Order: sequence, then C-alpha cells, then structure tokens
Amino acid sequence: MSWQFMVPLAIILGCMLIRVPVAYGMIAGAMAYFLVTGQDAGNVIHLMVNGIFNNYVLLAVPLFIFTANVMNSGAVTEKVFRFANGLCGRFRGGTAHVNVVASLIFSGMTGSAIADASGLGIMEINQMRKEGYDDGFSSALTAATAVIGPIFPPSIPFVVYSMVSGASIGKLFMAGMLPALFIAAILSAYIAFIAKKRKYPRGVQVTGKQFWKDSYKAIPALLTPVILLAGIYTGIMTPTEAGAVAAFYSILISVLVYHSMGFPALWGIIKSTGKAVGQLGLIVAAAYAFSYIVATEHVAEHAATWILGLTDNKYLFLLIVNLSFFALGMFIDTSTMQLIFIPLLLPIVSAMQIDLVHFGVVVTLNMMIGLLSPPYGMLLFVTSGISKTPMKEIIRELLPMIALECGVLLLITYIPQTIMFLPELLR
Repeated sequence: MSWQFMVPLAIILGCMLIRVPVAYGMIAGAMAYFLVTGQDAGNVIHLMVNGIFNNYVLLAVPLFIFTANVMNSGAVTEKVFRFANGLCGRFRGGTAHVNVVASLIFSGMTGSAIADASGLGIMEINQMRKEGYDDGFSSALTAATAVIGPIFPPSIPFVVYSMVSGASIGKLFMAGMLPALFIAAILSAYIAFIAKKRKYPRGVQVTGKQFWKDSYKAIPALLTPVILLAGIYTGIMTPTEAGAVAAFYSILISVLVYHSMGFPALWGIIKSTGKAVGQLGLIVAAAYAFSYIVATEHVAEHAATWILGLTDNKYLFLLIVNLSFFALGMFIDTSTMQLIFIPLLLPIVSAMQIDLVHFGVVVTLNMMIGLLSPPYGMLLFVTSGISKTPMKEIIRELLPMIALECGVLLLITYIPQTIMFLPELLR
C-alpha cells in the first residue's frame, strides 16, 4: 500500500478520536486521497451519488425504517404486548418472558434493534417495574432481547450486508430465523432461573376469553411478518417490494384498524424516517467513495495475503473475525463496520470457501451483541435513557446475557448446519 493511503486512514482515525461522525471522516479522507494523488476531488461526489442511486436493494432500508416508525407510533406495540402477555404472563417471571416473546414478534415487523428497544421497551420496563423487578434487570433484558430484531427477518443489517457482499437477501432472512429463536429460548431459560432465585412474581394472568379477545385485536399486526416473508419466499415480491408493501400495510392498520394515527403523526414519522435515512445514506455514500480507494490500493488483496499467511484454517479465521468484530462493536456503529470491514474480508471468505450467507449471519449477530457491550453500545444508552436507570446497574445485569448470546454465536459459527439447512431449501 502506498503512503497516500495512509493519509485518509490518519484522517478517519483522527475524526474518530475527536468524536466526529465517521461518515464525515470518510468523506474528508477520500477527498484528501484524491488531492494527494493528483485526481479530481469532484470524483468523490460522483462515486457517492452513483453508489446511492444505482443500488436497487438499498431502497428496502428506508422502507423498513418507515415501517418500524409507524409500528412504534401506533397502537401496534400495545396489541403485541397484550398478545404476548396472554401467551406466557402466567408463569413465574411472566412479564420478563413477555419481554422476550414480544421482541420476537415485533422483530418480524421492523428488523431494527433500536426500534424494538425504544418502542416496546418503555412499555415492558414500566410493567416490570410495577411488578417489583429490579430496574437493572428490566433494562438489561430489554436491551438483550432487542438483539433479536436484526436477526429475525426482515433485517436492515442483512439488507446492507447483501448490498456489500452480493449474498441472497432471501437466504439471509431464512438463515436468521433459527439464531433468533435460539436467543429467545436461552434468554427464557435464564429468566426462569433468575425468577426462581429472586422470587420474581408471576405476570398478570388473563382469562381465556380475554386472551382470545387480545389475540383477535392483534391479528392485523401479527399478519405483518407473515405477509412479508410469504411474499419474499414465494417469489411474489422482492425484499424491496416487500418493504414497500409492509410500509403501506403498517399505515393501513394504524389508520383504519387501530385508529391510532392521523396525518400530523404520519407527517412526523415521515420526517423522522427522512432524518434516519439521511444519516444512514451519508454513511453508505461515504463508504462507496472509501471503497474506491480500498480497491485502488488493493487493500483487500493485501489483507487476504497477510491473514492467509497467518492461518489457512477457516475455524481459526472465524474466531479472529468474531473477536475483532466484538471488540470493534464496542466502539463503532454497525453500519460503518459492515461498509468498511466486510469488503476487506470477502476475498478471504471466498478463499476459505465459507458460505457468504453463513458468514453474514455470524458477523451480523456479532455486531448486534456489540450494540449491547460497554462502553459505547447504543442499546445501553437507549435503555438507560428510557428507564432512567444508571448504566452501571444495567451492565452488571447484562453481562450474563451477553455471555449466553455469545454462546449462540459460537454455536452458529462452528456448526453452520444449525442455521444453513433452511436457506438450502431455496436451492
């Protein structure tokens, strides 16, 4: 690699150290590279605009973000919570189990960990607080269950990974189902242990009549993931088209079925979605410009040569990737990690004959666990903010849950068939 490549690297690292958004750092680094190599700096803008507007798959991201915002704003979260409470509220620690089940259901609508934690989270934490659960445990569990969101389809990180790697979105969605269920099951087992140990109460026990009433009201919301996944896997819709259908359907049920959203609320959602999409779009656009530099300098090939010189064992390579992404996830945004580091690893993944879908699920789950991890995990700040619980209390309760989720990560890393037999049905 040339000395010119060190210039954008130094600028990006400098921006990270002084807490400047990574997107601005990548743009500044790309412009500096073009200047020191004597190229037209205007090409940075060309690369950014070209990358954003020529990627059809990327359209799915704003559509899923919009759907998540609509679901959060209406009565959908309440219907999902009531339905989940009817399913498992009667057990000891029932409301904690409801937290897990509701997150699993809600993840099939939004594909976003932050949407889950901020939407259902406040409702779950308040209810657990009323029933005498420790604030730290309630907040930690809400953060830990939010990890399910981007693993169970639909998944915004899977869409971004598909854009970067070329892996099939449909297969990624299918491969993500079982890890999400594994996490839900292992957290439920942990809740059962803790609830018995701390004598947490049973949840609100509903009558059969009330349960069927709550289920009937929740049906329109529960149909969202069914419509999405059925449309994708039957070939009727592409994931992008499914995102558009989900967005339209979410408006339909919020306005016509639940009567919980008027035009002012819808306009507010459109603005908040535009803001979120703008932030993500800037990161993606900056990554396209930086990717040109990486390709020009043959960074991926050099990295592949160096790593393959260390080991040609794919299991050791996967361990290195897991440890690296886990450490990076404590400090760096997941979108940035996907857009910068995954293109560097793809030549090695190909050389070691690791399935792109399997690798995508592994790194995505790893990054989601990073969202939980101190010191800068976003889910920590979200749950601490909505519950007004000190961060140290959440972290103390969260560490065993992180360890359990890391156990699931190791399982799917080294026994790929536990998740790959579902996407293989599409072949």
